Parts: sequence; C-alpha cells; structure tokens
Amino acid sequence: MSLYTEYLNEIETRKGQGLNPKPIEDGALVKEITDQIRDVDNAHRAGSLNHFIYNTLPGTTSAAGEKAKFLKEIILGEAVVEEISQPFAFELLSHMKGGPSVEVLLDLALGDDALIAEQGADVLKTQVFLYDADTDRLKTAYEAGNQIATDILESYAKAEFFTKLPDIEEEIKVVTYIAAEGDISTDLLSPGNQAHSRSDRELHGKCLISPAAQAEIQELQRQHPDARVMLIAEKGTMGVGSSRMSGVNNVALWTGKQASPYVPFVNFAPIVAGTNGISPIFLTTVGVTGGIGLDLKNWVKKVDSAGKPILNNDDSPILEQTFSVETGTVLTINTKEKKLYNDAGDKELVDVSSSFTPQKVEFIKAGGSYAIVFGKKLQTFAAETLGIKLKSAFAPSKEISHEGQGLTAVEKIFNKNAVGVTDGKVLHAGSDARVKVNIVGSQDTTGLMTSQELEAMAATVISPIVDGAYQSGCHTASVWDSKAQANIPKLMKFMNGFGLITARDPNGEYHAMTDVIHKVLNDITVDDWAIIIGGDSHTRMSKGVAFGADSGTVALALATGEATMPIPESVKVTFKGHMADHMDFRDVVHATQAQMLKQFGDNVFQGRIIEVHIGTLLADQAFTFTDWTAEMKAKASICISQDETLVESLEIAKSRIQIMIDKGMENDAKTLQGLIDKADKRIAEIKSGEMPALTPDDNAKYFAEVVVDLDEIDEPMIADPDVNNADVSKRYTHDTIRPVSYYQGEKKVDLGFVGSCMVHKGDLIIVSQMLKNLEKKQGKVEFKAPLVVAAPTYNIIDELKAEGEWSTLQKYSGFEFDDLFPKNAARTEYENILYLERPGCNLCMGNQEKAAKGDTVLATSTRLFQGRVVEDSQEKKGESLLASTPVVVLSAILGRTPKMDEYKSAVEGIDLTKFSPPLEKPATAKSAHF
Repeated sequence: MSLYTEYLNEIETRKGQGLNPKPIEDGALVKEITDQIRDVDNAHRAGSLNHFIYNTLPGTTSAAGEKAKFLKEIILGEAVVEEISQPFAFELLSHMKGGPSVEVLLDLALGDDALIAEQGADVLKTQVFLYDADTDRLKTAYEAGNQIATDILESYAKAEFFTKLPDIEEEIKVVTYIAAEGDISTDLLSPGNQAHSRSDRELHGKCLISPAAQAEIQELQRQHPDARVMLIAEKGTMGVGSSRMSGVNNVALWTGKQASPYVPFVNFAPIVAGTNGISPIFLTTVGVTGGIGLDLKNWVKKVDSAGKPILNNDDSPILEQTFSVETGTVLTINTKEKKLYNDAGDKELVDVSSSFTPQKVEFIKAGGSYAIVFGKKLQTFAAETLGIKLKSAFAPSKEISHEGQGLTAVEKIFNKNAVGVTDGKVLHAGSDARVKVNIVGSQDTTGLMTSQELEAMAATVISPIVDGAYQSGCHTASVWDSKAQANIPKLMKFMNGFGLITARDPNGEYHAMTDVIHKVLNDITVDDWAIIIGGDSHTRMSKGVAFGADSGTVALALATGEATMPIPESVKVTFKGHMADHMDFRDVVHATQAQMLKQFGDNVFQGRIIEVHIGTLLADQAFTFTDWTAEMKAKASICISQDETLVESLEIAKSRIQIMIDKGMENDAKTLQGLIDKADKRIAEIKSGEMPALTPDDNAKYFAEVVVDLDEIDEPMIADPDVNNADVSKRYTHDTIRPVSYYQGEKKVDLGFVGSCMVHKGDLIIVSQMLKNLEKKQGKVEFKAPLVVAAPTYNIIDELKAEGEWSTLQKYSGFEFDDLFPKNAARTEYENILYLERPGCNLCMGNQEKAAKGDTVLATSTRLFQGRVVEDSQEKKGESLLASTPVVVLSAILGRTPKMDEYKSAVEGIDLTKFSPPLEKPATAKSAHF
C-alpha cells in the first residue's frame, strides 16, 4: 500500500469524525504527491495538487523540504505544472516560514538568472526566520560583491519586512462571549485530558469549552460578520493555571484569523478579556499569537461614604457593575486612543492602554512575537554587515532607572542577564528586558507543540548559550497507552536530536524517566542568578527566577537562548514567630496566601514576583513554597537563601545530576557535566565570599511587603474550591483557605492523593512514619478511602529504598508500579488501599488518571479547578481540596477530614517539614529529611 493510499484511508477515518485531512508533515508522502502531480494522467493528480498547495506543513518538516524542492524545480522550469505558475510558486515559498524555503530562495536570489534572482530577493525581503547558515550565505555573497545580496541586506537594515506591513486597525469591533463566570482555568480552553491531541490542531479544537459553546460562538459570528468574538472571564481572571499555548490556539481557531491560506488550522490574533484581567503567563501566550488581552474592570468594589469597601456576610467585598459585557454585547476597541467604547463609539467604558504598549502593538502588527524577536536580530545583523549605524525600526525598550534606589532580587538577576541594554544603565521594575536564558524545560503534553513551533521557525539545534535543557515524560507517566506510545517516542527523538537531555532515550539505552519536570529543573538549576523558562506554569524554581511559559516561548528560548519581558514588580515575604511542632510547612504556604489576603484585601501577588525570604530550607522543601506561587497568581518567585543552605542545595543538585550521567542521559555536548562544573564554580564563589548567595539591596523598592506570623498558624490549612458558593465567581479559586476545624471532622473524603511536584522526599517519609505511628496506636491500619502516592522522582524512591522507608510503604500498599509492565489503561475504579504509583504527575495532571466522578478528593497537589483531578457527576460536584501530606494520609484512613485531636495524635513524634525564619536557627536539623 502506498503512503498516499494510507493517507486517503486516514482522510476517510477523519471524515467520519467530522474532521478535515490532517496536515502533512512526512516528506516521503509529499514525494509521492509530487510524483503524482508530474503525471498529468494520474487519477490522484487533482487531490495531490490540493494537498501539496493547501495541506503541507511549513518550516523544517521533511514535508516542507520536499515542497520547497519541487517549487524550485517549477521556478527554474525543470518541472512544468500548469496550475502552479512561477509567481504562484514564489508566493507558496513566501508562506513556508524559513528552513528549506529560505535555502531555496537564497539559491534562486544568488543564482545566475537575473529575473528569477530579483523575484527571489523580493520574497526574501519579507522573511524573518533566517539562521546563521542563511545569514552567512548572504554575508559571503555581499562580500563577494553580489548586488542582489547587497539589496537584500539594505532592505533588512531598514526592517522593511516589518515596516511595510499594514498598521493595526484603528477600530476593532468585538462581540462578547462569556466563556464562564469567575476565574477561567486554561483547562476550560484546552482540557488536560485531551493533551494527546494538542499537535492535531483541528481535532484539539473540538475540546474548547463545549460543543454548545462552539455553536454559540459560530452563531455570534453569523449575527455579527463585521465583529470579532471576544472570550470573557466575567467576574474573574482569564487563563489562570497555566500558559497553555493549546488554549490560545483553540481560541484563535474559533475566533481568530487564518495565518496563511496555505496552512490549515493555524490561526492567530484571538481577543480575550477578563473582569480581573488576564493571568500573566497566559497573557504572554496571547502575545505570541499577536492577540489582544483586555482588563475590563467592569466590576468594582462598592464603597461606603468613607471610601472603604462594603463587605458581605463572608467578609468579601461587594462588587457592582460599571458596564455590562453579557454575551452578544457589541463593543469597539479604539487602538489609537487605547480605550474600550460602546457599540456606537460615543461612550468610553474603560482605559485599555496596558493592552497596547508599543511592544504589544508590534506583536499585533507582525502577527506574533516571534517575528519581532527574529526581526530585531535580522536588522542588527544587516546593519553590522553593511557597516552602517543601526536605526531600529522597532519601539525602543523601556529602560526605567531610579537613581539611588536599590535592586530587588529579580532586578539583580535581570540586570546580570540583560542583553542590549544601554551601557551603564541599571534597570528597575517596569523596564523591558531582553535577557539570556540559562535553563529551559519542555514537558511531554506541550512538547509536541514545542517541536512544531521549532519546525515552524526553522530551528534545527539548541542555542549554544543555553546552559541546559530538559524534555520530561512526567505528564504522561501514569499510563503507557496507545496515545503515549504514538506521541512520546517521536517527541523524545526530536528533542534529543535538537540537543536536550531527554527523559526517554530514543535509542533505548537507558531506563525511561518520568520525573516531574519542575523537580528536574530545580535540580539542574545550579545558579541562584539563573533565568529559567519552562513549558509548565509550575516552572518555579527555588534557585534563580523561573517563568512558566507556553510551548512557543519555550521553543523561542531553545532556539535563541533569550527571552523578552518586562521586569516585574516584587512583593517581599518575610516571616516572624515560631512554627508549632504539629504543623507542616505546607500549612505555612497556605497561611501565607490567607494572611496576605487578610492584610491587603486584594491579591498583591498577582502578576508580580514573590521574593520569599526562606533561607533555612533546602531547595526541595523551599520548592513547596515557590511551586505554590503559581496558585497565588504570581508571575514568578525567588527564594532568598542563606549561604550555607544554598551550598548544601547545590551539592544535592550535583549528586542528582551525576545520577543522570550514571544512568546514561549525558549527551555529546556534555551538558550535564557542564552543569556540575558550573555548580562547583558557584559553590566556590559562595564559600570564598567572592559572590555570596543572592540577596536584594537594603534600599530596594517593593510593591508591598507581607509579614507572615507563624504564631497564628495553629491548625492545618486546607485550600477549598468551595464548589457550592452562591457566588459562582468565588468557586474554584485558590483563595479560600480554611483551618481543618472548619469541617468539624465531618467532611467525607473519597480519595487521598500524595504526590506530584508539591511533595519532596520528606513527604514520603512522613507517609511511612504516619502509617507506623497509627499501627502502633491502633494495632492496624485500615483505609476507609483509597490513598494514591506518587513520588515526584525516581531518585527519591532510590534514596527511600536505601534508607529502608520504601519497604514500609510496600508493606501497607495494595499496588506498586512496575516499569517492566506499565499500565496501558487509566484506572477507573479504586479500592480502599494504598497505591504506590509511578513517579510523575498522576492525578494532579488529570489527563490520564482521575478520581471517580463526583468524588471529594483531598490532595497535596496544586490544582483544584473544576474537572481537573475529578469531574462532576450528575448527582454531585467533584471537588479537590488541597492540604499537607499528614492531613491527606489521615483523611484517607478515616474517610473524612480529621478533628484536631485526631490529627495531633496521629502526628505525635513524627518529623514534619519544619521551618524557622532565616534570622533564627532551624527548628530541627531533621526537618530537611536528608
């Protein structure tokens, strides 16, 4: 059977699913297609022409290589295709976005045929995705006196690829669609349980919100053909939880513009909004696609005559509406005045200037941020090659500097890693910064999209300035099903070839790793001055400053070794008092959020850096705090560590990197050994006093300062999704933090989950110690609810085995994972036993394993969004409550939340994760669990 026949069979299968033909990425299939096009009598010629023109993926795919080669033959007259004229062939090349197409265009532009060379040059002048090999060819030709090369470089030096683009519309008419009331998780736009289909854009688009919502959006488009649909989070924030490029892609697919008539299902320029704005990392993703994100501010706090907020019976501010955005409302965005108006345009509703900064306007004009990043580099290269002064066509980076003002920790890191800053200029918060990226992480449910983005921007190898990059396998760790078997080896092969350290070896020479990506990135970050970009919202390291990012921003960081963003403001978090012996550090984390909200009324963490002064905890334990800052809606966090603590954390990181080397994960570039060498250098700097652990300046300026009183924390704290709150906007937020006594020992728990990135080795030891403790007190341990335990990494299990703790867990377990025989189907039913699951995300991700519908789950994880860990049943809403490890373990044994006396008895004598403010000595050396 030919590849084309197989493709036709696949088309028929997809037709039955209501889908169009899948875009072609296989060069061998395109080769068959071009052969059929050459044969004028071939029965499949018409279909082959259609697929060749309209259904072949661009960039560096092998399909693009075959397409570019055939178009070159047509342009040179070596092949004659009546339907593809020479000008049309050039037009098709212009839409292929670099890689083989640029190589062909350079061949033609620098060739001997003057007429063809001129046409090739005209197309090249519109292209921005050129890499070193391409620019080297131009430079060589220019130095040899080639006039066409000179002409192209002069165009690049003027950035005509950008300046000749049409300006953005002055007025954009939108029609509103309320996607949901309250915070909108990106799970609504791109559900985690559909992660396997993200690289198939049309198929994945079917999971946006619901079929009914999709129909409503289409009806609005029919009713308002001159307006664009704007998705809204009413009384909430749009895009909380993750960056999720697939979510933005889905919104763009249904409401945006087609990027190219010759590339199917790739849309751009979506418009999204929220009463409380857009989540910071999601807003970055919107910018990647040239979209617009609006902060509507259409609900405001009702105030009394003294200007103080009026509170309701649960001490929350009463909100009143300043203007309506109910579904079907037509509004006008004036991009020149940067205002949102009513339909008639005669009433200003809200200032939206933050959505139309000079940089964001450039993204909109260029169709996304990639074109701007590459365009700036291309213009700089051309000016340097021609030996002329650069006259940037782009908005100057905002450089804010306050004389005499010290630097916060994030300001110090950005200044150290800044690229292209005015000499001698010290940057403060609000400045736009182009910075070097040290560590990059890609995870497995967005990795296929990252690989597609790399192909689309014609990148073939990791930037040499990146210190280390890792491709994880954690999000698909729970079940090695047919979807994972089809996607993951392909992803690992691509990323391994690109230059990343990969969790799974494409050659099968080392054991597949499913370690949680954030934990691995936390280990391979060996510099507290590092900048980390990772394809997950929980890329929040306890060393350096880390930013969760969409798959495209990850691709850009891998390809260029850089990122561009404003320097965020910081909120300083310090601690006072003493932590009670029966409390766990996770309770301090929850209390931080609760006390912050109590102190300020509003979430001062949102969109800012949390600079947490927590230096007595090692990196693993401190990560529990930094990891949770994604749920605090912070942009990122920085852990201010003491010298000796940082040194110990770096030594642990070195040992874990060495384990990766010993397992065979090192690459030809010796990336892992390079990280160990960098860790040794950093340790030497700290010990010698040459460069102590990162600290802010005493006269640094903060947006706010939060002081957490440990003395106030006397009960375990639970983050509750409050699924039955009368105010829909208050459901499924992470702001409802309650003491365990609130539940009076009566809330039924159907399943407990200890695992994912919020736990460390000490948590697994706590599980073991609690089981032994309870058996000693009660004579035996019986579970009244299932308890699922998933260690975040294999090295934790190895250490527990060496220390004898794993055997205790095995003793009480009714199931233990076996890598030789991994599960090939998700568990749908649970017994009241302890499950020792494979390291990875497990229930927290919700894309494979889930609790039973309608269950009440108590978990150590980070996600409590609707449908994430547990879906609703017809009878009852599923709910995921978040708590510390000891609370979860005891609740699974009791089948309900514990009373305080039960809790204190269960943890008596157990070594919980302790913490003392940095100015004091740690409460106990055992708190580190090392």
